[in-house]
Amino acid sequence: MKPQIKRTFSNFFFEYETPRQVLVRNKRVAVVCRIIQMGVLAYIIGWVFMYEKGYQIVDIAISSIFTKMKGVSFTNISEKERIWDAADYVFPEQGDSSFVVMTNYIATVGQKQDKCPELPDGKNKCTSDAHCDEGKYKRMGNGHMTGRCINDTSTCEIYSWCPVEDDRKIPDPPVLLTAENYTLFIKNSITFRQFNVVRSNLVESVNQSYINTCLYHPKTDPLCPIFRLGDIVERSGLSFSEIARVGGAIGVLIDWDCNLDLSIRHCKPKYEFYGLYGTGKNEDKEEKPSLGYNFRYAKYYVENEVEKRTLMKVFGVRIDIIVHGRAGKFDIIPTLTAIGSGVGIFGVATVVCDMLLLYLVSKRDFYKNMKFKHTEIEEEKPALSQSKTERDLPKE
Repeated sequence: MKPQIKRTFSNFFFEYETPRQVLVRNKRVAVVCRIIQMGVLAYIIGWVFMYEKGYQIVDIAISSIFTKMKGVSFTNISEKERIWDAADYVFPEQGDSSFVVMTNYIATVGQKQDKCPELPDGKNKCTSDAHCDEGKYKRMGNGHMTGRCINDTSTCEIYSWCPVEDDRKIPDPPVLLTAENYTLFIKNSITFRQFNVVRSNLVESVNQSYINTCLYHPKTDPLCPIFRLGDIVERSGLSFSEIARVGGAIGVLIDWDCNLDLSIRHCKPKYEFYGLYGTGKNEDKEEKPSLGYNFRYAKYYVENEVEKRTLMKVFGVRIDIIVHGRAGKFDIIPTLTAIGSGVGIFGVATVVCDMLLLYLVSKRDFYKNMKFKHTEIEEEKPALSQSKTERDLPKE
């Protein structure tokens, strides 16, 4: 028993096993093998290391956004002149990453809580008080019905803010069409915590004198943080005249793709613009329901001890600023992982060539015999029984 254990221990620890290799002189199979190996090598070097930078460890940035709109518009509606500045047309006013710039509006002045006729819509007309259920509210209505039908308008009387807003006709051209000349200032700060790197879109070449004169252009001034509203809309693929009339949404993407193996000065933002909701330049607006973007807000005041308000239905350009920050830096662990996975992919060439040799070429049987070694274990013959042995022995 001891010699057997010793032999097993010796074979396990002091012998090395290596797979048997067969050198095959076949030009077609060799060419296929080299093509696959070159493809794998190109994938590892070109895609994994150069494009995807598989040798780097990656960190995603956290960011903050500060915005400021500037511009002045002048209107003269019903012989009433008015100047509009950023405090009047930007909602909300805190300078968030998502805000609305008003370009058109419908104002209902002098509303107070009272009884008045519902807005005629040409569909739900009443002919008697029986058609107006007291205390009920219609889905598309503006207030609770009092139970009375007003014959002059063929509509139900309601308790609401009177007079009722009439928004069936949107001003065209837009009231604030000059809004295309407004400018937007974007200040963005990002932090890559893993690398202890903090960057701002006001990079080294962007100083105060440059900001005072520049206007963003993707080719001539790609780092200028000042954007013209009309240019933002046009570059997003939407029509400014239409979006100014009924409203819409624009996405401004600030993309940071930083290679920290290089100088930090090369870590710069790239601006992109996307039309999220609105009418494009060549689109048929008649095919789309609920066009544009709008909301309502009210300005309350007291007149003769009666609370009143001016209701504003605002149409505007909603701007959503989105920041995508990604930074990479060399690290030995992802480098070894990428190399190891690449070496493993090289085995694909061996598998494919073995399939060709063993199943497709004309001399596949010959290659099978060269690649695989078959052994057969002969069964041992049973020992003769004691009785038979004794019977065959010669007698003395």
